[in-house]
Amino acid sequence: MTAAVDKSNERVQKMFGEIAPRYDLLNHLLSMNTDKYWRWRTVRLAPPQGDAPILDVCTGTGDLAFAYYRRTRGEVEIVGSDFCSEMLAIGDRKKEKYGCDEQVTFVEADSQNLPFEDNRFQLVTVAFGLRNIADTDRGLREMTRVCQPGGRVAVLEFSMPNWQPFKAIYGFYFLKVLPKIGQWMMRNKQDAYSYLPESVGQFPSGEALAERMRVAGLTNVRFHPMTLGIATLYVGTKPDALATPGDEARV
Repeated sequence: MTAAVDKSNERVQKMFGEIAPRYDLLNHLLSMNTDKYWRWRTVRLAPPQGDAPILDVCTGTGDLAFAYYRRTRGEVEIVGSDFCSEMLAIGDRKKEKYGCDEQVTFVEADSQNLPFEDNRFQLVTVAFGLRNIADTDRGLREMTRVCQPGGRVAVLEFSMPNWQPFKAIYGFYFLKVLPKIGQWMMRNKQDAYSYLPESVGQFPSGEALAERMRVAGLTNVRFHPMTLGIATLYVGTKPDALATPGDEARV
């Protein structure tokens, strides 16, 4: 039986703190810039609606938060939260690049205990971070709690493709090649790029993750595979107080 991946707060904080300085570079390099497309498509499949604020949890250096900032043209408050201060420091420096010092705010916070009131955000998003939360279900419940009734929760996460021969080719790269390149370039003590395929392999995907989102209180959960299934976007709606959940949509 495969041992469970260590996703304790202490380990994850140390790991991302160590790789923060070159995190963006490695993400773009190892994905061949496809990660930028995934965020671009997320903003279009889960677009802002109205002027209520947007929250991006496990925001890292803020790439998805900035994608929503560009989409809203600075007219909507964007909040990014993460419990890794080293990542947030880089995000703060990016704010100068984008000229959004007032429109985008970063908050150091644990996604299992978000410091926001109920029903505040029109959109609550997370990109490649949900699997790093020690308690996935608690993280989903917190995201749902701070989302407005009628608002949406969007989860962008890695997944494994099913179509052969691409599945075998990608599996070899993801499990054997990517960890070695990442570890060689980062040289971090926490083996971050071995953790990546291990955590993806043990994390629910497709209908299994969609069901976890429903259990957290979301309805109309849809999931959208991207790039032959390398990544998947899940979008669910927080029901209005008077709404009766209907049949769940599955894609």
